[in-house]
Amino acid sequence: MTVNGARPTMSDVAAEAGVSLKTVSRVVNSEPGVSGSTALRVQEAIQRLGFRRNDSARALRSGQRFRMLGLVIEDVGNPFYSAIARGVEEATRARGQLLITGSSDEDPLREQELALLFCERRVDGLLIVPAGDDHRYLEPELRLGMHAVFIDRPPGEIEADAVLIDNAAGARAAAEHLLAKGHARIAAIVDDTAIFTARERCRGFREVAADAIVRTGVHDAETGERVAGELLALAEPPTGIFCGNNRITIGALRACAAAGARVDLVGFDDLELAELLSLRVSAVAYDPAELGRKATELLADRVDGDTSPPRRVILPTRLVAR
Repeated sequence: MTVNGARPTMSDVAAEAGVSLKTVSRVVNSEPGVSGSTALRVQEAIQRLGFRRNDSARALRSGQRFRMLGLVIEDVGNPFYSAIARGVEEATRARGQLLITGSSDEDPLREQELALLFCERRVDGLLIVPAGDDHRYLEPELRLGMHAVFIDRPPGEIEADAVLIDNAAGARAAAEHLLAKGHARIAAIVDDTAIFTARERCRGFREVAADAIVRTGVHDAETGERVAGELLALAEPPTGIFCGNNRITIGALRACAAAGARVDLVGFDDLELAELLSLRVSAVAYDPAELGRKATELLADRVDGDTSPPRRVILPTRLVAR
């Protein structure tokens, strides 16, 4: 909870528990000199108010620098996200910084828990690949001097720096490629358009191919395989398919193999060893590690005192035709 719209302080806890500020400080810092009953009363007040000690703010006030960043990423098992993490790690290592990383598993609540835990662990700044679309939970931390940069998707409900891919332009290039090859019937398979990246890719594709078949809400390879199979089973199946991410591309490849279909595929995200596949897969390519590096550079500027308005950095894509 908040007290008058702000994060609860030790003074709020002292007032709630009916004790002095020094007593609260002793309890919070596990110092002696407080009776068991008083300590219990303070702890109960802390629980009611949702007070958390902010070690980062305390460090800033004392002039200490811990040179540590926190990275909240979605799924390190996905090559896209592991490449982002590698870019962040390269940039932090070059600056002599320590990086701590946690995976949200695409759960907004887990993202929030990790971000706030990192704040408590005295990180200098946060790098977040957001799973949720409401980041107002960070407002108290930002007011206290914490810095945050968002990667791949912009923050929701707050103003903060973000490093993104030019999703719409990449999808437009994919559609133009398929049309230039003479395909009269094309399709797109993308993730849930409630997700920023999927929404932008769907928008860009439709700007060029307004009459294309579009299937949304496809999140993993298994669903991608099923949806691609349904498209290939149509009386007039598409001869060119745009896949909105690497997982969907893998599913579409499986469906094409099962159906024995020769279809032109363009995937957003390149696949390792794609040039060796019997069914050629063109790709909207970019360097995901560069997302991590750019975001870390931007965060370093903020930690070093940059107070300019929030920035949105857009990284370009390129079409790899096969």
